[in-house]
Amino acid sequence: MDLLIKNGTIVTASETYQANVAVSGGKIAAIGTNFEEHDFHDIVDARGKFVLPGAIDGHTHLALPFGGTISSDDYYAGTRSAACGGTTTVFDFVQQDPGERMLDAVKRRDALAAPDAAVDYSFHIGVGDVSTDELLDSMEEAVEYGIPSFKVYMVYDFGVDDGSFYKVLQKAKKIGALVGVHAENKDVNDLLVKQYLAEGKVSAWWHYMSKNELVEGEADVRAINLAKMAEAPLYIVHLADKMGMEAVTEARKQGYPIFAETCPQYLHFTNEVYKRDRGRNFVCSPPMKNQESQDAIWHGIANGNITTIATDHCPFKQAEKDWGITKKDGTSGDFTTIPNGCAGVENMYPYVLAQAGAGRITFNKAVQLCAANPAKLFGLSHRKGSVRVGLDADLVLYDPQKEFTITNEAMHGDTDHTIWEGVKLKGYPIATYSRGRLVFKDGEFLGRRGAGELIKCKKLSFHGPEL
Repeated sequence: MDLLIKNGTIVTASETYQANVAVSGGKIAAIGTNFEEHDFHDIVDARGKFVLPGAIDGHTHLALPFGGTISSDDYYAGTRSAACGGTTTVFDFVQQDPGERMLDAVKRRDALAAPDAAVDYSFHIGVGDVSTDELLDSMEEAVEYGIPSFKVYMVYDFGVDDGSFYKVLQKAKKIGALVGVHAENKDVNDLLVKQYLAEGKVSAWWHYMSKNELVEGEADVRAINLAKMAEAPLYIVHLADKMGMEAVTEARKQGYPIFAETCPQYLHFTNEVYKRDRGRNFVCSPPMKNQESQDAIWHGIANGNITTIATDHCPFKQAEKDWGITKKDGTSGDFTTIPNGCAGVENMYPYVLAQAGAGRITFNKAVQLCAANPAKLFGLSHRKGSVRVGLDADLVLYDPQKEFTITNEAMHGDTDHTIWEGVKLKGYPIATYSRGRLVFKDGEFLGRRGAGELIKCKKLSFHGPEL
């Protein structure tokens, strides 16, 4: 046997109990109390610590191009940062180019990820072109390859119209796939942007105003209605608004397979951040919303209508964020020129677990949202998401008493700031294992570039709101 983690308290989505975990060949080989210690190469005493499954971040954008720049975390920096926050699997997005088959898009992106990823990873495919039957049918090739999740954008120049969205939903239902959606009303967003710029309103606050609660909420409702029409499951990514939360709750009450993800930034910050001196650092899409929406999202977590928490990790350096004030060519910028995205992959699990420690949710709920549910939703529960014999030994040792203040200096990505600067947490990961390999301990990254593997996911089938 390779590793014995003894005397810890195992926490899964449904159970909390004391036991030892034996690891062999990168897998959890046994869980129990009676092991002969001389059988193990390495023994770790986890007394007073929690033994958790590694988190699964179902929403990252690594090495993402934006205008004339690219997000500051590539596949190595992003997965290194993930490991140091207890996340052992990330799902990144690959955007399909015009005329490109879906599987070709995956292989093109995997050529970038494979040499660099320090923990395991998989992909969602951003649908960009289903203008022909051949391109639409190529979704099935990707599913058979092990990539059964797709995403459509209702915004941006590469977004799809409602007819294409509906076609993708219909196809996904037939082939065992899940469609995620970035829901914002593009036409209203574009109109508001033009109005605000014409009025000289250029600060980060107007980014929020052009993508306000109703701009997002209307699109959430429309997306759910399209999924109902297609009789297909739907996954709403980065849900941040009250109207959308209410629509998700009602659809699930009616028995529809509608699932929603939210992000830590929406649980901790409100739109007030856009009034700060460096409000541009918080520019992301969708933006943080008002307190009423934040309260609604927390209520959705409590009643089970938020299925997962992910990060939308997509950091840019401060100089790049400053494009909202001055463009690279020296001309004046505005809120539309600020690169969209914030760091979060290292903060997700610690933040959510700290909320459990504070009594806002249970530790079991934290594990459910950050590990078990993403594994079930994306088709990798045969390998990830729990502390169970036969699964990958993706394990996190968590000290519920450790005091930690988030600073960019203590983070492990490649960006030069964090929106989480100064946030205090009680409880923090002290060690992370990826398939039994120690990749993080006591603040230090110990993993290896390229050690991560592309995880092939299973076909998906949802007949109701339960996973």
